[in-house]
Amino acid sequence: MTKTQKTGFSDMLIGYMRVSSLDERQSVDLQRDALLAAGVDERNIFQDKASGTRDDRPGLKECLSYIKSGDVLVVWKLDRLGRSLPHLLSIIAGLKEKSVSFRSLTEQMDTTTPHGELMFSLFGALAQYERALIHERVMAGLAAAKRRGRKGGRPPAINQEKLEMALEALKKGASKMSVARSFQIPRTTLLNTLERIGWQPPSENEKTDGNIQDRPAEYDQKKPLGRRGRQSR
Repeated sequence: MTKTQKTGFSDMLIGYMRVSSLDERQSVDLQRDALLAAGVDERNIFQDKASGTRDDRPGLKECLSYIKSGDVLVVWKLDRLGRSLPHLLSIIAGLKEKSVSFRSLTEQMDTTTPHGELMFSLFGALAQYERALIHERVMAGLAAAKRRGRKGGRPPAINQEKLEMALEALKKGASKMSVARSFQIPRTTLLNTLERIGWQPPSENEKTDGNIQDRPAEYDQKKPLGRRGRQSR
């Protein structure tokens, strides 16, 4: 696409259209005809052929980089621009920071007019309300699960019995690598679990005390002297 050069006039119309692989040719022509009828120069129309849920849209990225202060971004419908309401509002807010206006032909939303500004504010309030509702539902679900004795979040990577055995082995001086190998625990999982529970390696005194306590009784008995020991005595 050959882009026209800026002429210094304000309110240059920049069009953006998006079609997915499922869209028919009629949808492509419909968007283009609507943008041209609104006064957008064909050389200033940017296009993507991708799903609306995708973030990597080179046409949109190029369009947002090309557009300058005083321009107006024009789309056929709101869903052609944003993949969701928060994403759409984020794009329009970014345009507003660059002093770029926005116009959606189907919804008749035009931020250059007081009515369009009001609609944009209402959309922002609705998005915030939607986020609050989602947060409220999540918290209510966690509270209900807690009352039933269930804990939210991911299940523990190591069960409690195996974790206690691993901690006991570490307390007696075993290395983390040997513990991970002996109990068949991935080393990264063991390290992450120890960090999460705030485990600290035992001091030398704790290691010594643990070894003495666990030493078999026969080790405390006086061993018979060898030949050299008897001769020296």
